Amino acid sequence: MKKLILTLCCFSLFSCAELQQVVNNLPNGGGLDQTTIGNGLRQALDAGIDKQVTKLTKKDGYYKNQLVKILLPEELQKVDQTLRSIGLGSLADKGIIALNRAAEDAVKGATPIFIDAVKDISFNDAKNILLGADNAATSYLETKTNTALYNQFNPVIKNSFSKVGADQIWTNIITKYNAIPMTNNVNPDLTDYVTEQALKGVYKMISVEEKEIRTKISSRSTALLKQVFALQD
Repeated sequence: MKKLILTLCCFSLFSCAELQQVVNNLPNGGGLDQTTIGNGLRQALDAGIDKQVTKLTKKDGYYKNQLVKILLPEELQKVDQTLRSIGLGSLADKGIIALNRAAEDAVKGATPIFIDAVKDISFNDAKNILLGADNAATSYLETKTNTALYNQFNPVIKNSFSKVGADQIWTNIITKYNAIPMTNNVNPDLTDYVTEQALKGVYKMISVEEKEIRTKISSRSTALLKQVFALQD
């Protein structure tokens, strides 16, 4: 149980009372005072954002990351195949890139919102999470924050579509596709789709860092992290 406690905390940020309660359950109170542990957990969270989520904000952060690359929704896969079959493969490629660019742009503005949401989380069912799988904290965060984060991400994605030109690209794509004889017209809600996929990417990258901190001592990059997370070894 010790091995799980502090790693999970870094993604949830217990309130002081809850944090102290968990620490008190460790042998000898964990050997560190509450302030030190709290600082270590905040530093671990910062490291997770810096190492993983910020990767998504860079050019090709989604597009060239096979863990989170946004592909076309099912209803547009036929559009993609049809365009390629009539020699418009480059236009189809631009459409996929545009979706990923919108997500990359959106995460730049949404990361602070995500951090705030994490700081507000309070664990009432800590025991089950502490004894959970390598992504238990991430799964918990997704359950507790997905709706609120969606409401924050969605308008950012909508603005990003315009900012990166994705709206014009997809208007062109859909117009060309709908003009092809014997095809059914499509009008997908790409803002909703990309919002969902962008959120999945954020949670996926957090789960990567959660597993790293759980399993690799080398991921503890500062003296404070080493001190705090030594409790779980």
